[in-house]
Amino acid sequence: MKRNLYDYAREQLSALLVLEGQKPYRATQLFKWIYQKNITDFSLMSDIAQNYREHLADNFCLTLPKIATMQKSADGTIKLLLELEDGAKIETVLMRYNYGNVACVSSQVGCNMGCKFCASGLLKKKRNLTPSEMTGQVLVLNQLLLLEEVPGRVSHVVVMGTGEPFDNYDHVMTFIQTINDPHALAIGARHITVSTCGIPDKIRLYGQSGLQINLAISLHAPNDEIRNQIMPINQAYPLKDLMAAVQDYEKNAGRRVTFEYILLSGINDQEEHADQLAKLIRPTFAYVNLIPYNEVDEHGFKRSNDRAVSKFFSRLKKRGVNVTIRREFGSDIDAACGQLRAKEDAKK
Repeated sequence: MKRNLYDYAREQLSALLVLEGQKPYRATQLFKWIYQKNITDFSLMSDIAQNYREHLADNFCLTLPKIATMQKSADGTIKLLLELEDGAKIETVLMRYNYGNVACVSSQVGCNMGCKFCASGLLKKKRNLTPSEMTGQVLVLNQLLLLEEVPGRVSHVVVMGTGEPFDNYDHVMTFIQTINDPHALAIGARHITVSTCGIPDKIRLYGQSGLQINLAISLHAPNDEIRNQIMPINQAYPLKDLMAAVQDYEKNAGRRVTFEYILLSGINDQEEHADQLAKLIRPTFAYVNLIPYNEVDEHGFKRSNDRAVSKFFSRLKKRGVNVTIRREFGSDIDAACGQLRAKEDAKK
């Protein structure tokens, strides 16, 4: 079976090629061809010896996911349902900001975290994605952007799609190394964010990695009682353990954390909850990103109304919390993570 070159970070590929009798720089040559020049035909890689090009063609491939379904929003958002080689389907999203094109990447087929409000949790985890399947999401979006009248490229990546990234830690880190590599997609470290439900040992490991990648914590509750109800992971890793890991991360990485907080009507959106949230995160240097909820029919949760959002935001500001409200994208398509795949599965 052929190995997918997109599965390897450059250092990993270099080590592999050395075992085949090649010089270490061969990996850099290949990276430039496939990522910078978009050449996927080994026979066209002219600075590589003919006999080794034939070896590469016989033993390696450059396979990308295929587009199964595409939705386009009036605001320019593109949502893709991608089919993988084994027939599994995953979602990825392109969002347009004034500062660039942001790809929201999935890290697993399905998700086992079981967050009660999340469409991704409707479909249990089948497997982890490989590095090539994550990198492939970005490359497919870049191919679509090249077809536009004003060609662009993905400039920012958030690993916030379906799946828990730290439940697939090694593959996610290989993916990050590749997209950040100056000989590959050269997406700056400060332009890459990984979002986790909160696995303390992986948060600490991430902070010790030496990469200046952003970290976001899917918090969504100001206390253990509410978080236990809506996020089962909190029963394994309660808030005191999570917050201790966040403080260790900030100390080791020298980076601020973002706390993601979806506002659910009557659940976690009262002013008393804002007070509790401010107290909870006070020992950190983090800031809070409030997220309007994309309702999922199967769960029954409702989004907080504009008045509740405004009061919650103002209360946090009064408490000295750095807080923003996330801009909504794709409101006229299947906006929530997992919705498009769930809809396709329901048709079967």
